[in-house]
Amino acid sequence: MSLDATIWAWKVRQKQKKGGSLKPLKKLVLLSLSDRAGEDHCAYPSMARLVEDTEMDRKTVLKIIDELVEDGLIVDTGERKGRTKQVKVYQLMGVNGRETVPITVLLDAENDDLNSPNSGTVPTTEQFQQFHERVPTIPLKSPNVGTRNLSKNLSLESKNKKDWLCFKKLRKEFHDIDPDLDFEYLMTASWGDREKRAFEMYNDGNNLCDDLMNFHFADWLVKAYRTKYSKPVHGQPSKPDSQPKHLTEKQIAVFAQKLAHHSEFAGKFSEPGDSYEKLASKIAMKLENPVQAKKWESYLKQVGFGGVLA
Repeated sequence: MSLDATIWAWKVRQKQKKGGSLKPLKKLVLLSLSDRAGEDHCAYPSMARLVEDTEMDRKTVLKIIDELVEDGLIVDTGERKGRTKQVKVYQLMGVNGRETVPITVLLDAENDDLNSPNSGTVPTTEQFQQFHERVPTIPLKSPNVGTRNLSKNLSLESKNKKDWLCFKKLRKEFHDIDPDLDFEYLMTASWGDREKRAFEMYNDGNNLCDDLMNFHFADWLVKAYRTKYSKPVHGQPSKPDSQPKHLTEKQIAVFAQKLAHHSEFAGKFSEPGDSYEKLASKIAMKLENPVQAKKWESYLKQVGFGGVLA
């Protein structure tokens, strides 16, 4: 997936034309395309995949794609993919991705210039003016061969061929934590990239799979929002998240899984030989008791619960 493309799709404003498709439906199709775009910001999901993603019929999806082309948001590249070579490849237009970096060229190790007595000397002003447009070169034996000038000004997406972030999975995790969370706001907030970098550095070396990265990042982002970035309007007292309530069946299942992976909690309440699944099952049974759930409220808040238990 392309993180740049997905963020762009969230931010782009759709046009409403007379007799055309509704703007929310157009955005949904664009998001599905961007979620499957590569680093070149091209996407070629099958029509069946788009229909499944958007839960719209094939005719509606085709109509919306035509409108996105008319709006200049996507372009048919003319290339075809898939087993039958019939799946169209679309280029997403207007995505701000990686910065342009110079292309390196390999030199023959026998190049006379490398053996020249002037090799390594600083060029004169006249020489520099003559050769300022030459493409930079790297000798074959240089330790930089193969690095393709991976400069520090490349975006995170450019350095990571496979990004673990999946908006579809993350949206589900947010909904499981709190259905009232504004997913679009959290994904486009100015502090979001900062928290993502911090989360990746924190988990560097943990070798987590993509699903667990999304699972824990949802907790991380919600906690950051509630503790650092959620501020009451000036002059107005802050309101509690909700009135005292009991956990729903769905919340019990979700938070039981999260607590089973919480190192401090699991260390206190697990027994030798317990697997994550077995521990989660035990926790779920305990959480069904409102009195026990109240005792664990502090742990529940650590894994994303934002309400108040009765």
